[in-house]
Amino acid sequence: MAKPSKKLAASLAALRVLQEKGVVAIRSADLSRTHRERLSQNGFLEEVIKGWYVSSRPEEIAGESTAWYASFWRFCAAYLKHLKGKDWCLSPEQSLSLHAENWTVPRQLQVRAVKARNNITAFPHNTSVLEIRAAIPADKDIEVKDELRLFSLPAALIGCGPRYFIQQSTNARAALSIVRDASEVLEPLLEGGHSTIAGRLAGAFRNIGSDRIADEILNTMRTAGYDVREQNPFETPTPLILPVRAQSPYVNRLRIMWQDMRDEIIERFPKAPGLPEDTRAYLKRVEDAYVTDAYHSLSIEGYQVDRELIEHVQSGVWNPKDDENDRQHRNALAARGYWQAYQVVRESIEKVLDGNDPGSVADDDHRTWYREMFAPSVAAGLLRPADLAGYRNGPVYLRSSMHVPPNQEAVRDAMPALFDLLREETEPSVRVVLGHYIFVYIHPYMDGNGRIGRFLMNVMLASGGYPWTVIPLEERDVYMAALEEVSVAQNIVPFTQLLARLVAA
Repeated sequence: MAKPSKKLAASLAALRVLQEKGVVAIRSADLSRTHRERLSQNGFLEEVIKGWYVSSRPEEIAGESTAWYASFWRFCAAYLKHLKGKDWCLSPEQSLSLHAENWTVPRQLQVRAVKARNNITAFPHNTSVLEIRAAIPADKDIEVKDELRLFSLPAALIGCGPRYFIQQSTNARAALSIVRDASEVLEPLLEGGHSTIAGRLAGAFRNIGSDRIADEILNTMRTAGYDVREQNPFETPTPLILPVRAQSPYVNRLRIMWQDMRDEIIERFPKAPGLPEDTRAYLKRVEDAYVTDAYHSLSIEGYQVDRELIEHVQSGVWNPKDDENDRQHRNALAARGYWQAYQVVRESIEKVLDGNDPGSVADDDHRTWYREMFAPSVAAGLLRPADLAGYRNGPVYLRSSMHVPPNQEAVRDAMPALFDLLREETEPSVRVVLGHYIFVYIHPYMDGNGRIGRFLMNVMLASGGYPWTVIPLEERDVYMAALEEVSVAQNIVPFTQLLARLVAA
């Protein structure tokens, strides 16, 4: 048995060399045939198309999409660069979405190239690249972002079709909000004589409250002799006026999403009963829900726990060294961490029931929930104390999801924006649904985001007098599909309906 293990170790070492160089799109020529076959057979390499591979993890279930979605953008960048050099650029519509920091994996990535063959290359998990033979912008109008060649923001706004403003209104508004002065778009508008597009962009800027930019576009184009007629390309008024001062596109996306979705939630969610008169009775029901909630919440995350284990760690006499089996050890640590976190969440709920602002309570306390959740793993030596320091410092990818959470720098902008939105919101139902959804959308921690998101949901439920609500393991697939539907299609209805049904049960 030693020889195969040594051979696999040699193949893994060859793969490691490529990974240390930052290679994501692995070509056949990068590894010997023996290494490729051995790594593929053992689940460390996944074929994308003939002659091209990405790294994968052997513990993933056959056919799972996580490795591919995590590699998608970097694979496409390397693949297109190898195939076309600099003769390619993402479509203006896709460029705008990336400028707006929407890194959701598209079903079909549209690429422009002068020498394109107008064909489709099929990739795994029903994704593909469509090559369109078309002119690409001059170098000054191309921006390279994470090795992807994009239309610059002004060039993308000018080059995108009018339907983008309807079909991708959140992305379009977030991208428009990045423009701080009309001069950014006026020069290419004047150079190209784009009078119709100028009218469309003037209407788009006015829709988001940027009247000054809209007026300057119209006045400058007319002074230059163009007949410009303003036309609003959006189907609906902007849900809010975006701030004039520059801020992260992620923050603008969150604010637009929040305002866009809140009416759908209010329409479908049960009316809030209001803060309970008997605070002690409410907190007793929260305590009584612990065993059921812990079982379902931990099981949703893949931990194997039963009521006996949950009650065992709840007793307070549990020692992590009592569990010798590694898997049982991790399950027990997760259960103990959940118990400790549950106690501080209960304290947060008590603050809310006492009349404290729920957004401020969650802002102040959510880091404590996280630290308590993972304190047993630190005590057992599975995590470093530094892992409790705060938000993640690296990328994170969601299992089988096309949604790519914000990068670590953006998390520092997005989390304060979430708590500001919770503070500003007057409808408890909106705080419940969007508090949970946007927390897991941001995914601020390397682990535990789903559990903390459900804790946040229940704190917001308490702010409206709704009961503590458990998302059952039996609803896991529906729950995950509903979250994916919001992230990919911006459709909050299925997630709202699920939570509304569970709250009312």
